[in-house]
Amino acid sequence: MTPFRLRFAHFALGSAVLLTMLGVCKSTAGDASPQDDKSAWTLVWSDEFNGPDGSRPDPAKWKFEVGGKGWGNHELEYYTNRPGNSFLRGGNLVIQALKENFTGPDHVTRDYTSARITTQGLFEQAYGRFEARIKISRGRGLWPAFWLLGNDIGTIGWPACGEIDILENIGKEPSLVHGSLHGPGYSGDRDYTSEYKLPGGVHFADDFHVFAVEWEPKTVRFFVDQELFATCTPARLPAGMKWVFDHPFFIILNVAVGGDWPGPPDETTTFPRTMLVDYVRVYKARSDAQ
Repeated sequence: MTPFRLRFAHFALGSAVLLTMLGVCKSTAGDASPQDDKSAWTLVWSDEFNGPDGSRPDPAKWKFEVGGKGWGNHELEYYTNRPGNSFLRGGNLVIQALKENFTGPDHVTRDYTSARITTQGLFEQAYGRFEARIKISRGRGLWPAFWLLGNDIGTIGWPACGEIDILENIGKEPSLVHGSLHGPGYSGDRDYTSEYKLPGGVHFADDFHVFAVEWEPKTVRFFVDQELFATCTPARLPAGMKWVFDHPFFIILNVAVGGDWPGPPDETTTFPRTMLVDYVRVYKARSDAQ
């Protein structure tokens, strides 16, 4: 879910649970994971979203990104800070996409609204375990995401700042999620990416799942429900490409509507559509937290 993603590539998918695109970001039998030892981690930041029903995301932890100019992907929604697009209910954060004609303060008019919240300037961290328990939105043309951006984006821009997509789903692929890295020379449809597919035709929107990365110098590991499905290292980048994942990143949660990659909603997609987030938790390796 890049701020400037133009992603057009489509790949033939087999029946395997673990699938890798481009062959550069993948798991191997020898990969070790600190997540197997819970004592290896110290919780340093979290939001459990346990406020009263109808309350808003904690402003000490989250800021809204607002606007409707397509976000570099020709998205169709206008992101707002209105209560109808983001609120707490039943111990979850609800990000709700609505079909409505809406004109923002910048005089841009869109036929859909949604929300995009970020910890930029409030919480940023290099390395650790970033995880969230999420029930994604359902429907063609929806693009839910849980992702990280480098905190130097304001000075050096994207993709030089780096991007870690912990979870992306496009509605026309209901059983598939993507975990990706973006950096200079490997962004958009040339990203450094892998896929995880649920077996037996089960859809991710049917239930909650835990999506996570474990990030350390020169390594990013991707997980779904504690299962390691991809390991990314500089050695797997194409020759000459720069690894840009050694500085603090901030968190983003959003549901986009439309865009070059998912395509627009069709007649099967009824609104409202929601993504539910049970919690977001960030850990440091215990050795680093001491």
